[in-house]
Amino acid sequence: MAENKTQPTKASVADFLKSVDDVQKRKDCQAIAKMMREITGKRARMWSDSIVGYGEYHYKYASGREGDFLVTGYSPRKQNISIYIMPGFKQYSALMKKLGKHKHSVSCLYIKRLSDINQQVLYQLIEKSVEDMDRIYGIK
Repeated sequence: MAENKTQPTKASVADFLKSVDDVQKRKDCQAIAKMMREITGKRARMWSDSIVGYGEYHYKYASGREGDFLVTGYSPRKQNISIYIMPGFKQYSALMKKLGKHKHSVSCLYIKRLSDINQQVLYQLIEKSVEDMDRIYGIK
């Protein structure tokens, strides 16, 4: 069975963040990192070459496929900062309405900059998603 393409690496998170050219995006990522560290109690790890992840959980699908993945994390992409909310967003609709300017997919929140959103709401969103992941999967 194929392995998950996104795997933890030994790369330096600090070096990765230093490589973010956009100064404001770098500062926003450092603020998000602080939130995620407080919420998870976990140290950041690089996943693949561009995702900063916190915590880890083990999943197993009905098909038999299983693996490990980050509980939450972020990535400073060219267009946006991607924030990984692994349970998805359906159960957080009240928070999403108060978040501010954003887009999202199944489990990815896209923001241009932290100043576009309510950071307290982002904190609550990450916190609730981590609590849900721990309740559902347990966090390593």
